[in-house]
Amino acid sequence: METMEGREDLKSILEYLPVVVRSCSLFWPPQVVDALKVLAGGPDQSGVHSGELLFIAISDLRHSLLLSSHPFAPSAPYGYALFFNELMSRGEARKWFGEVVPALANLLLRLPALLEYHYQNAGDLIHGVKTGLRLLDSQEAGIVLLSQELISALLGCSLFCLFPTNKRGARHLPTINCDHLFAALYDSYSEQQENKIRCIIHYFERISCHMPEGFVSFERKVLPLKHDPLSISYPKASFWSKSDIPLCRFEVNSSDSGLIEDQSSGALEVDFANKNIGGGALRKGCVQEEIRFMINPELIASMLFMPSMEDNEAIEIIGAERFSDYTGYASSFRFAGDYVDTRDVDSLRRRKTRIIAIDALCSPGMRQYKQDFLLRETNKAFCGFFQQSKDQHNKRLFREDGCSGVQLHPDVKDSSDICSDNRLLQETSENSDEVFGGQSVHQQIRDSEMSLDNEDDEVGIATGNWGCGAFGGDPEVKAVVQWLAASQAERPFILYYTLGSKALRNIEQVTRWIRSHEWTVGDLWNLLVEYSTQRLKGETDDGFFTWLLPSLFAPHHDTDMLDLPISP
Repeated sequence: METMEGREDLKSILEYLPVVVRSCSLFWPPQVVDALKVLAGGPDQSGVHSGELLFIAISDLRHSLLLSSHPFAPSAPYGYALFFNELMSRGEARKWFGEVVPALANLLLRLPALLEYHYQNAGDLIHGVKTGLRLLDSQEAGIVLLSQELISALLGCSLFCLFPTNKRGARHLPTINCDHLFAALYDSYSEQQENKIRCIIHYFERISCHMPEGFVSFERKVLPLKHDPLSISYPKASFWSKSDIPLCRFEVNSSDSGLIEDQSSGALEVDFANKNIGGGALRKGCVQEEIRFMINPELIASMLFMPSMEDNEAIEIIGAERFSDYTGYASSFRFAGDYVDTRDVDSLRRRKTRIIAIDALCSPGMRQYKQDFLLRETNKAFCGFFQQSKDQHNKRLFREDGCSGVQLHPDVKDSSDICSDNRLLQETSENSDEVFGGQSVHQQIRDSEMSLDNEDDEVGIATGNWGCGAFGGDPEVKAVVQWLAASQAERPFILYYTLGSKALRNIEQVTRWIRSHEWTVGDLWNLLVEYSTQRLKGETDDGFFTWLLPSLFAPHHDTDMLDLPISP
């Protein structure tokens, strides 16, 4: 490596990579090089023309990497055989073993060189910002910027199960090899599992024909729990209660077939994430997050180096290309052929696909109405939604009188001293690595005239029933929580996909009524807390919308009569 920074980045991730390092150079062991060269020669040279033989070749590679003590999922060999021998057509299999496997072997042979090039140039991709491949540990705000070519080689290692796994659990890292994906296909065959694999296989077919040339960024965002001087830390309830930020536009897509990933407004797209990024993508899972990871497989790279998220963290991924079309959801999920991604690219050569992973409470029951848990969900969404690069947003947050989310320097008497001293605010914004969520990444990129979030300020939020469905959240409360977070983050709009939810059939009327009365974030938060308190005490069983606007849900209601005397 040419720089000390590059060596430190490599040191943090090396034991989770299949390559080895000597004299500061990365390489495959000689036995691995020989085996990959044989695979690259095609089935006539390697003899690999079936699922069983492919798995034997994979096992030999793992043996050469001394991974024998890192066990496979027990049914993995049968899963590979089932898919490539029985579920693939003969024509598909001929192309796979004759063209794609040799191309992947050649790609893997280049992995050490791709990593070397990455580390040599990581410090120059964004001036002054560390972007090298490394573990982004919990509470460590930072960004990794990878070329799509390097990602494809890393995903090739995943398909061939070449990543060491024994130490991943101790670091709260998710599954990264594909053995469990194929094992689940054999253990309890389902069409959705087969079609998940078809998406992954299609990705490798595409990149073996034409290697994409862009970049993808992976960022861990953090709201610090510590009271750092002059920084926005994890907000308390009083932050939300006193906020005078106006509520943003709330747009509703109530179509049963409306999908977040199909939005065309350039919005930040919410991944209804597991705390372990990717959830069951490489296992049995097949709901919102897992489907997104199948149709945009470059997202899987985050599972290599992103440990699980804590309550004050979110993960933002920009640039992941979509390769597959699909239909259905969960058990009805089906691969529906090739998808050509036509989204524009930004100045860092990332596609303008912005995905934010936030994990909701799982099976919260009645505890979701407790204020601490309302606060947790709202702060989780806020961590994902805010964009540190907006100067006006910083100033408005600093201006919040008495806001417990703003931590003061010991020499500052109160928050009004900050608000009246623009020079202090400017100096802090420009010079402190602890400003605004303890992150200096966005400030440095703004100094370089490149924004990690966007090259303009009109990026809204595209979301839906986050934390509902399998996670069991209250859809009305979760919609309001996301609206509060998007508004406080000064996003211009929230585009909400209801997916035909009956609980949200009146959401458009309710949000329109609230907006017409010019409520602030604080107004809506206080009513949500009041409602939740009544739910906990058993004083109401109504949903939030019915509780707020009972006349809307009365028989033969007149929407013109919704000017109710409710004072927030």
